[in-house]
Amino acid sequence: MAAALLVPVAWGAPRFDTTSPVAWAGALLVLAGTVVVLAGFAALGRALTPFPRPRDDATLREGGIYGWMRHPIYGGIVAAGLGWALAWQSWAGVLAAAILFLFFDRKSAFEERLLRERFPEYASYAQRVRKLLPGIY
Repeated sequence: MAAALLVPVAWGAPRFDTTSPVAWAGALLVLAGTVVVLAGFAALGRALTPFPRPRDDATLREGGIYGWMRHPIYGGIVAAGLGWALAWQSWAGVLAAAILFLFFDRKSAFEERLLRERFPEYASYAQRVRKLLPGIY
């Protein structure tokens, strides 16, 4: 995540170009990604954990932001990372965001194996709701 934050600044435009539609689109993507991350935090509440295994007292979240995507915190971080790269107009930053996407895709695949073991209804939830990008992936 640090690379996705630092690379665009180091290998991007020397400043935010207020005349660039790409930079503004990136800024909006940073904002949208941040909102998604915060919605994921709020929906999990006390069930939030940095570890892949769900807490013992956790319940499967299927509503709210979790009705749009199974891993909104990861998806929001990736969106914000890509937006940051676009805001700085940095191809190296886009590459860092792609690596971040691959990391969270693999991490979420591992977590989903644990979630399927814990929650029998997870399989049907996973068929209805996309993983990281609403309606896409």
